[in-house]
Amino acid sequence: MIRPETAGSPIRTAPTATTTPATGTPPATVLTVTEAGGGPPRVHDLRGVRATGPLTLRWPAGDRVVVSGLPGGGKSTLMARLDDPGGRVLRIDSQDVRDRWEVRLPARLPYAVYRPAVRLGHHRVLWRALRSPLALLVHDCGRGSLVRRRLASGARRTGAGLHLLLLDVPPSLARARQEERGRTVSARAFRRHRRAMARLITAIEAGDLPPGCASVTLLDAQAAAAVTELGFTGE
Repeated sequence: MIRPETAGSPIRTAPTATTTPATGTPPATVLTVTEAGGGPPRVHDLRGVRATGPLTLRWPAGDRVVVSGLPGGGKSTLMARLDDPGGRVLRIDSQDVRDRWEVRLPARLPYAVYRPAVRLGHHRVLWRALRSPLALLVHDCGRGSLVRRRLASGARRTGAGLHLLLLDVPPSLARARQEERGRTVSARAFRRHRRAMARLITAIEAGDLPPGCASVTLLDAQAAAAVTELGFTGE
């Protein structure tokens, strides 16, 4: 649930319903994650929040948003809900790179064989995008901090804000989703992901946000399921 603001901690805020529903339709809840112009870092903890209607998350135009979580946690599913009618957002998902490789390779070839090529392709796309003035929505496994550091550096140069959208789902659920889609990571790799994600979430709960982050939004599986739209203000 939303935690109260405490002295010395990042500011924590709750979403508010801002639209009028049609007859019989629950109101849409819109959370503008942070306003342009800086200010103290904000933690929006939506874990345990049960939305009565659709939930929209928005960030300032031109900012960078990193979507992190366990493999199978729902990152790509959430990113697919991006609403970008003006074409002002670059969506960079490693799953897109993997899909392009899969159609060119034999179906029996294990993903582990070409995983390095997928990662390299994903990072190439990302590094090129850092020069763009457009907003970025970026997939990141969260196991390391390289992507966040590079995005933070690029955001400082352009004056954009950096935000973390973090999916905190049970490892058992993430593992089940991997098996359901037929794309599993090794037990060893999954343990590394779990440890890294646990460290990141513990640090955020203690008020220690990743360097350069203007905000962190925490979602559990139910809150993520309620999100029907990701967007940027002014788009």
